Amino acid sequence: MSDQPLLHQKAHQVRGFGTLHQFPLGLGHDARMYSCQRLNQALADTQFLYALYKKHHWLMRGATFYQLHLLLDSHAEQQLALVDTLAERVQSLGGVAVGDPRHAAEITAIPRPPDGVEDVPAMLSRLLEAHETILVDAHDAAARVAALGDDGTNDLLVSQVIRTGEAQAWFLAEHLVDTPLVRS
Repeated sequence: MSDQPLLHQKAHQVRGFGTLHQFPLGLGHDARMYSCQRLNQALADTQFLYALYKKHHWLMRGATFYQLHLLLDSHAEQQLALVDTLAERVQSLGGVAVGDPRHAAEITAIPRPPDGVEDVPAMLSRLLEAHETILVDAHDAAARVAALGDDGTNDLLVSQVIRTGEAQAWFLAEHLVDTPLVRS
């Protein structure tokens, strides 16, 4: 036996994406499989929303730079917490969470932004559109998993994904109001 690390290890895949372990959760295989599929969609989309928030946080500029820079960073951190929560729910149901960014890119419904810098209102609108994509899917998924008896996934989608997304969309939308200047 040696204390030398065993470097450059390779292994075969022990469980594929889209498969389930059987856990004694009181939920059938089909309900857990469906929930994992919907959660993985939300997870991929949330990973991209997080990245979009960080990109726009870095590229923010203009008269409201400081406020928006801080707001977008705060929203990004909340989305990152959702990423972890969604992934852990998939795992707790016996599934395999989408974790590789390249895999998430294959399944996300969030459109890819341009590589360059957009105007501030366009960046905020892009974030709002990403939120709406996630919210529409989360509302549908919450209703369907509830009908299958998966109260835990329904609760996660409603109390965390939907409520966080709605609050963040509200904050973003208020920055797009055209407020006239008051002159004295």
